Amino acid sequence: MTSSTGIRLIEPTDAAPIAAHRVRDAEAFRPWEPAQPADYFTPRGQADRIEGLLAGYRAGTVWPGVVLADGQVIGQVTVGGILPQPHLRRGSVGYWIATVAQNQGHAGNAVALVLRVMREELGLHRAEASTNLENLPSQRVLRRNGFTPYGVAHSAIFLDGNWRDGLLWERILGD
Repeated sequence: MTSSTGIRLIEPTDAAPIAAHRVRDAEAFRPWEPAQPADYFTPRGQADRIEGLLAGYRAGTVWPGVVLADGQVIGQVTVGGILPQPHLRRGSVGYWIATVAQNQGHAGNAVALVLRVMREELGLHRAEASTNLENLPSQRVLRRNGFTPYGVAHSAIFLDGNWRDGLLWERILGD
């Protein structure tokens, strides 16, 4: 049976569980994420990162959340690059789920929940995302949540020693 999925705003106390997931999953995430300095994988490094995310939240540029399964932190879902101006009202969705909790529907559920936050709490009109062209599981998550691809960003991100293309996704959230 699949455990229930929830999301909430990230908290400083999330640093240790996030660091534990990131250390264990570093090799699994290597093809999909930029290289990080060694301190990124420590509770202190995560605490510093969380502090920066919360500063962005207070400034209105990011909504940093954690993904929960039965109350335990199993990943993150973040809305970044928030542009709340009336003529833009958009944000970019990013997410990851710890390997111990993958293939249980948590990523799709977390994206659905954060889309509701974007529309109802943040007042955004448009959700964007990007995936590596080879990241088919992430693309399935976006498709299941109503995103459609709209273009390719060539040589957009340096991953695993090479410049990679990104597939760009969009979803209109409505008023």
